Amino acid sequence: MDRADVTQDKTCIMREPPPRRKSVPNFALYGAAAGEALVDMVHHERIPVRSSRFDFEIQPHFHDALIQILYATKGAGEAFIDGRVCKVEPPWLIVVPARSVHGYRFRDDVDGHVVTAAQSAVESAAKIMAPDLLTFLRTPTALTLDPASRRAALDPLFDAIGREAESHGRWQYAAGLSLMVALFVEIARLSESAELSSNPESSRLAARIERFLKLLDEGRHERRPVASYAEAMGVTSGQLTRLCREAFGVSAIAAIDARAVHEAKRLLGYSTLSVKQIASDLGFRDEAYFGRFFRKQTGLRATEYRAKARGRMSAPRG
Repeated sequence: MDRADVTQDKTCIMREPPPRRKSVPNFALYGAAAGEALVDMVHHERIPVRSSRFDFEIQPHFHDALIQILYATKGAGEAFIDGRVCKVEPPWLIVVPARSVHGYRFRDDVDGHVVTAAQSAVESAAKIMAPDLLTFLRTPTALTLDPASRRAALDPLFDAIGREAESHGRWQYAAGLSLMVALFVEIARLSESAELSSNPESSRLAARIERFLKLLDEGRHERRPVASYAEAMGVTSGQLTRLCREAFGVSAIAAIDARAVHEAKRLLGYSTLSVKQIASDLGFRDEAYFGRFFRKQTGLRATEYRAKARGRMSAPRG
């Protein structure tokens, strides 16, 4: 089933067909005419600010060009999203992409955040930094959160978005968009965790992948063979290669080499270390061996890559 066909929270149930958009009001913010859409800013307010004016019941409507995220730290409720009714218990989070028909019925003690931004602007920023996030930006999502594990990550982001929205400082919009991308990184992680928790086999696979990636990160300053990583994980070399092919589509040695290339590119582009120092730092026996390895993996000599990387960074931006 396509991700866009479902929300993540299992309390969402189909009650009735979604209303046709031509019969549903199109607002900027609920109660504000669509012509007032805030296309050049990230808007923030507390949930009760607007919902209390409507007795905590928001009728079905949509936003033609705006994406909205609600994050409640207090108060249960019911959310209608594209024909599904989701019962939510705090803390909960809902993502409503542009043109998704939605409405809410909140308990009168509800509290939390509502963030609204231009869908196209957030997508443009995500395309540059993390294109995989586009799926989560375009998918209606309802999540009931684990208070201990995720609020520490979400609360500071929503608080920072709120401060930027109120500050009217220089580069406010750029800061707001950057924080929106960071917020969707957390939303994507939450959504993927919800999927894994419903599939024990996938959860075990994810745990092994996470362990391998952690070992790769810890071993970035040395050249370790596949057998060394396999032993640390309690599997055979063959099992580790099968794991890598399933997770990344490449062999274990290719995954190890890719991590080394990533670190080499970072050091070449952003450090003042010589190529010889970088080779030593990454555990290569000598500069010549590192040079051959890097050219085989990238098609460029290390010095060529460094020149291109620094040229891109110094080039004027139009």
